[in-house]
Amino acid sequence: MKQLLKNATIYTNNKFQKSDVEITDGIITKIEKNIEEKEFYVTYNLQNLYLLPGLIDVHTHLREPGFIYKETIKTGSMAGARGGYTSICAMPNLNPTPDCKENLQIELDAIKKDAVINVYPYGTITKGEKGEELANFEEMKNDVIAFSDDGRGVQSEEMMLKAMEEAHKINKMIVAHCEDNSLLNGGYIHDGIYAKEHGHKGICSESEWGPIKRDIELSRKTRCNYHVCHISTKESVELIRKAKKEGVNITCETAPHYLALDDTKLQEHGRFKMNPPIRAIDDQEALIQGLQDGTIDMIITDHAPHSEEEKSKGLKESAMGVVGLEVAFPILYTKLVKTGKISLEKLIELMNDNPRKIFKIGTQIKVGEIADLTVYDLGEEYTIDSNKFVSMGKATPFDKEEVFGRCKMTMVNGNIIFNEI
Repeated sequence: MKQLLKNATIYTNNKFQKSDVEITDGIITKIEKNIEEKEFYVTYNLQNLYLLPGLIDVHTHLREPGFIYKETIKTGSMAGARGGYTSICAMPNLNPTPDCKENLQIELDAIKKDAVINVYPYGTITKGEKGEELANFEEMKNDVIAFSDDGRGVQSEEMMLKAMEEAHKINKMIVAHCEDNSLLNGGYIHDGIYAKEHGHKGICSESEWGPIKRDIELSRKTRCNYHVCHISTKESVELIRKAKKEGVNITCETAPHYLALDDTKLQEHGRFKMNPPIRAIDDQEALIQGLQDGTIDMIITDHAPHSEEEKSKGLKESAMGVVGLEVAFPILYTKLVKTGKISLEKLIELMNDNPRKIFKIGTQIKVGEIADLTVYDLGEEYTIDSNKFVSMGKATPFDKEEVFGRCKMTMVNGNIIFNEI
């Protein structure tokens, strides 16, 4: 089958240009101006629309197996398609945890059966994510994107050292949720202005940056490819910036809620509760600077759906986690690009180029590449309505926000998964 995408503004070779794109059997075969329409083409007119490489999210929670009342691979991957994502990585805090090939196979089978976009699973660092014994890296290495105990920090320095040594041996990445349990003290939001004014228990910043500092030294020692999950503090940014300058093999990510909000914007609702928490305004500013200078490599969603009941118990009692696949790009475009903090090209770098290069998944808009694409109308303004989400999770701190940029089409391997053109 031949498809023709006409009159689009496309992102290719790190810049935007007006062009047509021909796709043949799922592969990009031409990128030229004014490709002649022929009767055998299936043609889409993308006038005034932006054709982008499919977005990549290396940090999502799809909840299957074990928690399908929160989300399924089908609903989570459809939510991804609605947001312009064509490749996502599924975190391993599941039941059973993918800590051996037998447990992993359950997830792999569900992905094969129900995923509508590319889904890549993580294996756990430790068995059951308990931090006591290494998972079977060797057995899973060909079927997982990397190893992570996301949702929990690896508390033992000795255990993390073993994990890094093993990961380096098999050329796999350690993707670390950095959290020192000894410093949490029952906290559930940032230990900042809002916590003090409203009588909440706070989570200190050191609970995040302390383990990062430890792991940087372990990565330096082992030469392990080390990636830090969802950084939220100014100290984390500075530690990683310094480590990169010193040649440590380290990369990192942050999420839209840390970039668009600070703790003075919190409300007494579970949709503002996630881990790590929304931090102070100087943390937010440091994160944005980290994007600008290249310290932060990518923006992820940490899409973490829960049931309505689990998220309806206020800041103190609600489950940790918010959804993000359907709102990430418009929030970032509205809050960062339209305000001049970063360019649109930089945003694509953070949501496609860098995760593609670092995690070796996804595609770019280039002749010979697989047609994993998304189309956005950047001029369309609308109000986010979480009730219309495809995701089973509805809790987002951005509900009712006015944003620009609506996803109009998502294509995976040349197949249209979502279409509102």
